[in-house]
Parts: sequence; structure tokens; C-alpha cells
Amino acid sequence: MSEFQKAMQVATSGMIAQNVRVRVISQNIANAESLGTSPGGKPYQRQTVSFKNAMDRASGVEVVEVGRIGVDRTAFGQNFDPGHPAADENGYVLLPNVKPLIEMVDLRQAQRSYEANLRVVDVARTMVSRTIDLLR
Repeated sequence: MSEFQKAMQVATSGMIAQNVRVRVISQNIANAESLGTSPGGKPYQRQTVSFKNAMDRASGVEVVEVGRIGVDRTAFGQNFDPGHPAADENGYVLLPNVKPLIEMVDLRQAQRSYEANLRVVDVARTMVSRTIDLLR
């Protein structure tokens, strides 16, 4: 496997990982106001993505993979709304632990990482093409 192919493989694995991250962030944003439905019920709990390095034994290249999709253990907010179906015995409704501003910052970072990896693929492809042109 050539160095160009290895670079493209590493960048592609990064793009795949960032794609998963964007999907999870989008799900968090979509559920930022999802409350429980039963008395004392829990609202939507923010999800997080962690990455890990993995060795691709076939090519000998270290790539990035999604380690796991977990949940954010930060505390839920509370809102006093005794008429809500999810209100507890004291009239409080638990609010999701999703902060849209943080999600938007994470989304922007994931987008930039994806674009950087895409740029690596484009540069490697261009270099291969120019090398082939020089050999003709």
C-alpha cells in the first residue's frame, strides 16, 4: 500500500468518525426540549461520542474509530410546572441536560475536522494524479 493510500485511509476513517459525531450532535439538538412523559419521568439525556485509535492490520496504519456512544452524566435542570404530566410530587419537571450552544460549537468543530480530512483526501488524490502525469 502506498503512502498516498495510507494517508487517504487515515483521512477517510476520520471523516467516518466525524460523520457519526455530527449525527449524535444533531440528535442532541433535536431532543434539546424533550421532556419526560410520566410523573417524575426523565427527559432526554445528552449523548456523547468518544474516539479511539485502532490499528488496521492489513495496511499497518493507525486509524480513528468511534470508541463508544455514551450518555452525559451531568445533572438535569428543573422547572416548576405543576400542571405538566412529567411533574414530580413537588411540581418540578426535569429538563434535558442538552445545551444548544455547546452542541452548536461541537457541531462546528466536527464539521471543520471533517473538512480537514476531506482536504487530505483531495490533496493525496491530486498528488497521485500529478505523479501519474509525470510518469507518462
